[in-house]
Amino acid sequence: MSEQKLNIILMGPPGAGKGTQSELIVSKFGIKHLSTGDMFREAISKQTPLGLEAKSYISKGLLVPDSVTINLVKDSLANDECANGYLLDGFPRTIVQADALDELTKKIQRPIFKVINIQADEKILIERIVSRRICPNCGASYNLKSKKPLVDGECDLCHSKLVQRADDTEASFKTRLDAYHQQTQPLIDYYQKKGLLVNVDGLQEIDKVFNDICKGLGR
Repeated sequence: MSEQKLNIILMGPPGAGKGTQSELIVSKFGIKHLSTGDMFREAISKQTPLGLEAKSYISKGLLVPDSVTINLVKDSLANDECANGYLLDGFPRTIVQADALDELTKKIQRPIFKVINIQADEKILIERIVSRRICPNCGASYNLKSKKPLVDGECDLCHSKLVQRADDTEASFKTRLDAYHQQTQPLIDYYQKKGLLVNVDGLQEIDKVFNDICKGLGR
């Protein structure tokens, strides 16, 4: 029997390092990174039927219905680029989405292998977030405590001036954390019962977090 493909869901609160770890996972294992945000942007830019439908909600400030999001994910997962494995980031967000994902991945014979849940203490996350800086030009992310730019206040890649996002304040972040926990705890229980959940301490050094993820994947 051949080894199961690395079809992974990546979960974790904002600021826990999902972006960094997803880059490492995708680079090491050569799998496709799928984020719902990227999927929506690509579908909208290409003016696909699903993209146009999603845009009709987004342009009105409405949430995109589960049915549209699920169909968009389905199209992406069925793509040949996911044949060697995929990393889902930002989906599912609800039990309804998780049930739909379970059904469609089995249907296309690309079932979920593991769900990586990056855990982190909220007080430390808040410290991380208020220290985060973003390059408005190329999107590179830095942290004044753990991932400083080579030149203070300047992007290493394009040398633009770094900025703090408007929602990277303590009050705003606490609101996002509360929403995350309300959404995510049921999903953690859901995948725990299925025996797919791998919990990883996200407050370790980046390499240690990645090493623990690899161990959890059995690689």
